[in-house]
Amino acid sequence: MSHIFDIVIGTVALRPYVFAFFGAFLAVCVPHVGWKRTLSFTLAGYCIAFGSEWLSINTGLPYGWYYYIDTTSSRELWVAGVPFFDSLSYVFLAYCSYATALFILSPLKAWRWNVATLETRRIRRSFAALLLGALLQTGLDVVIDPVALQGRRWFLGQIYGYRERGIHFGVPLSNYGGWLLTSLFLIAAFQLIDARRQDKPATGVVALPFRSLLGPLLYLSVLIFNIAMTLFIGEQLMALCGSLMYVLPVVIVVILAQRRVNRFTREQMGDHLRDYPWSPAGRVLKGGK
Repeated sequence: MSHIFDIVIGTVALRPYVFAFFGAFLAVCVPHVGWKRTLSFTLAGYCIAFGSEWLSINTGLPYGWYYYIDTTSSRELWVAGVPFFDSLSYVFLAYCSYATALFILSPLKAWRWNVATLETRRIRRSFAALLLGALLQTGLDVVIDPVALQGRRWFLGQIYGYRERGIHFGVPLSNYGGWLLTSLFLIAAFQLIDARRQDKPATGVVALPFRSLLGPLLYLSVLIFNIAMTLFIGEQLMALCGSLMYVLPVVIVVILAQRRVNRFTREQMGDHLRDYPWSPAGRVLKGGK
């Protein structure tokens, strides 16, 4: 029993940044869709991620042939040759990518010290949200994987490697194809879990101020953390490539968001309130503000 307790403690102690991001995911996702949907997606997302990793280290699909280096299984949780924290990280990466896609695709209403996306069930379950969210998650991995491959040079540790050195700072292109495929499955799973119609807000749904910005902020936090680690190990070119990849998209998203604020139609607001009548945007509208 004491060994199990030590493994649990070690799993968190060795990867505090992963569990910090996971805690942030819970703090953002629960007010968005409620406890039940959040926990359902956490379980489903972990299983999808674990399955993809287990398949790849045993068959080469979908990421290509890679392997985990077992140096910490006596100190943290591993499942069938895969570190627990690694599969868990897919969950918050998928959610923040999907939430960012919703922010890009939805009309925006701003008032006083708040802003809300006028999401609808149609937007949430749309192919556009699925594809954009999957591409956003894959984009994160383009920044994450090269620095993670250099884990021996920072506190991650050298936990994995590829059978053959890839062309992108050692990462093979097949890895990114696998991430795109897995991301599509992850976000599709979230859409299916979220698809059931709600006549009242689910337990845990809260109208937090600026809630619609929290998912994109989590996305940017993951991005900035990994670019910072890239600079920390002295890989300026790697950090520059990752940063430049995001400069134009971020600028475009910010400019278009500013142009979309409070330019929604009456029909768009009506669709939003019909699907989510508890939205704070509706209370503001009724108040005439």
